[in-house]
This record gives sequence, C-alpha cells and structure tokens, in this order.
Amino acid sequence: MSEPRFSMVIPAWNEAAYLPRLLRSVAEARRRYPRGPDQIEVIVADNGSSDATVPVARDAGCRVVEVAPRVIAAVRNGGAAQARGSVLVFIDADSRLHPDTFAAIDRSLATGRVVAGATGVTMDRWSVGIGLTYAMMMPMVWLTGMDTGAVFIRRDDFTALGGYRERFRFAEDVDLLLRARALGRGREPRASLTRLRGVKAVTSTRKFDVKGDWHYFGLMARVGVDLVRRREGVATSYWYGEGLRPPPRP
Repeated sequence: MSEPRFSMVIPAWNEAAYLPRLLRSVAEARRRYPRGPDQIEVIVADNGSSDATVPVARDAGCRVVEVAPRVIAAVRNGGAAQARGSVLVFIDADSRLHPDTFAAIDRSLATGRVVAGATGVTMDRWSVGIGLTYAMMMPMVWLTGMDTGAVFIRRDDFTALGGYRERFRFAEDVDLLLRARALGRGREPRASLTRLRGVKAVTSTRKFDVKGDWHYFGLMARVGVDLVRRREGVATSYWYGEGLRPPPRP
C-alpha cells in the first residue's frame, strides 16, 4: 500500500453527534484535493467513548485508534503514531474543514519556508460576546504567528519534536507550535509558522451555547488565578468536564 500524502488525525471522546458533519467536510476536501482522495487517510483517535463515536467513524471509512489516557495531547499522539502520511493534520471533532484545505497546505509547504501552521477558525454562529472573545484572541495570533483550526506539520518534524507533550492537559497545541517555530528558525533557509489564508475551519460554539456568550472573560480570570497558584482545576474542568455536548447547530 502506497504511503498517502496526508494523515488527518481527529481526537474524539463521545463525539457521535458532531463527528458526522466533520467527516462530511473531510470527504468533500478529499474529493477536491488535486492529487486524489487516496492521498488523504483519516484517523479517529477514540478516547474511550461510551456513545456511537467508534461505529460512526468506521462506517465513514476512518481508521480508528483506541487511546486510553484522558489527556488530549496523548490522544493526538496516539493517532499520529498510526499515521502513514508524510504530513500530519490535526483537527477537533466539533469542527468542519474547508474544502480547499489540503491544496492550501501543499502550497505552503512547497515554499520550503514553512515548518508548521494552521488554517485559523471562524465560528458557526456569532454574537457580540462571541465576537469580542474572538477579537480578544487575535492580537496574540498576530504577534506569535500561531493559530488554531486544522494544525499541520510534517511527520518527520513532529517525530523530531517528540510530538505533543503529554504533561500539558491543555494548550498542548500552543506548546507544539512554539517548539516547531524554534525548529524552523534553526534551519537554512529559515522556516517559520504560517497562517493559511482563505481556508478557515468552522468550529462549534458549544461551550458558548452551554455557558453563555460572555463566559470566556470570567474563565480567563479564573484560569489566571489558578496558574498563579500552580493549579489546573478550572481549566481541567472546562476542557475535560462533561455536559458540554449540546446538539450541533444545523
């Protein structure tokens, strides 16, 4: 079996409601990829789901990898460990992929000056509170060159970096991109992070739907207090707690 160009890794825990719409968007992106859909494999890294996540993934033709530790970095690493593609792409299960994502990644990597990057995101609904939350994040994105959405990196570089550091229960993607940026700066020619244009992923607003459109401002203050006290209780509850699975928006 020939090696595909891309391995898309989707971490999932009880995502049966959201996973189908992501997989439909991935199927469309595979159809749109100029080198053909067979150049893209899809891996769902299941983190002990108790719903229909696994059969949903298998029915869609995905490879399913079971990963036990309830740490998102470990789940991403577990999927990546089974990848055959030369480029890894990570996306969350409650997102949707832009149909031209893979071609855009190819173009960026072909320059020889990109070590890793991301597509960025837009929200599946907007309000004043969500818009201001989004705007609050953008200065950091502009200053660092790091973004979220579909995150991509060559598999060889991912391996050289040791993958995601599993001691991080959150912000593991920020840590990976920081280390990738340092790796690229040591190359000749120098390589950097990139934010792709025109292919933003769509991410769900399910946390806003449950906790309110203004909740993020109070959350950041409480996370800051926890960090000063060297605790992770608030962030762990927010990113790993149950009850944040309302039905996806149409």
